Amino acid sequence: MKNSKRLSVIVPVYNVEQYLKRCVDSILNQTVADLEIILVDDGSTDGSGAMCDAYAKKHTNIRVLHKPNGGLTTAWKAGLALATGEYTGFVDSDDWIDPDMYERMLTLAQREDADVTVCGLTFDFEDPKIPGRDEISNFKKEVYDRKALEAMFPTLINDGYFFGRTLQSARVTKIFRTELLRANVQFCDDRVAVGEDMQITFPVLLDTQKLCVVQNFYPYHYWINNKSITGQYDSGYIEKVKLLRARLQAISDAKGVYDFTAQIRNDFLGLAVLAVKNEIYRNYKSGRRTVVANVRRICEDPEVREAIEEHTMDKLSVSIRLYLWLMRTGHYNLCYWLVLVFFKVNYYLGREYKRQ
Repeated sequence: MKNSKRLSVIVPVYNVEQYLKRCVDSILNQTVADLEIILVDDGSTDGSGAMCDAYAKKHTNIRVLHKPNGGLTTAWKAGLALATGEYTGFVDSDDWIDPDMYERMLTLAQREDADVTVCGLTFDFEDPKIPGRDEISNFKKEVYDRKALEAMFPTLINDGYFFGRTLQSARVTKIFRTELLRANVQFCDDRVAVGEDMQITFPVLLDTQKLCVVQNFYPYHYWINNKSITGQYDSGYIEKVKLLRARLQAISDAKGVYDFTAQIRNDFLGLAVLAVKNEIYRNYKSGRRTVVANVRRICEDPEVREAIEEHTMDKLSVSIRLYLWLMRTGHYNLCYWLVLVFFKVNYYLGREYKRQ
């Protein structure tokens, strides 16, 4: 049966009345024809839900789904169930896109009969002291057939660098063949709250026969407001990271096309380092003794300890090697002070906030 639309765009919405107009208007202003927009109100408690309904009344290509709050993954999954497009894309509701984003992506996707097509993104900061910047792409060619994709498997999740993911996991910089998304949504655990996009982009890519990349094109604007920069302390961060690791390993085992175990361990260790940083620069008000005790708990977790001892990353910077040495040898007080210093430097350089 022929799909009624070329492209479905799913927008998960939760308490974003300040940004929603900018987001939805940017999708309505797309130069591509035959596009539907699915707004999924994930139990918003502000005016976001009413704004969605107002858009749907005014525009026939907008549909709205209201659901109880369940988190980002549940929202886009609910939208996917409604999608009628041959391809599906995603825009997060505090971000926005350039007018020609989907036209250029669809043109390439349909020319090459691609399963997945990728573009770049620009980080835009609310803080005017931090300049916007483009994400560096790891895909250097326009077209990857199955053989070329399989050649990337040895470095897909980790290439030896800290967070060295060849696979850039963000949903929002891709359009996917809708049937391929639906075939892999089974791998998405709603509980995963760190790196959750990996749950869908990883299994989809393992099934992909052809992937295309619109080179040197950064039409997706990823908004980083001041609250995102300072962040909120998450006492359960390390447990969320462990859950992500388990899910990625389960996907690797289920697909059986390559053994990603070592790469998944390396990726987990990178997130464990972020868990330590989370304790130090987002929980500092609890006092040094409490924070250092929490750092000790993370570093002496059996999974973290195993990752520190067994990782295979051989291209680490001096600072990351130092972090890992401090974590391995129990110098938690020194780790505390070094992270605080590095965080202040990175804040002003705008380096801390890359989409995972």
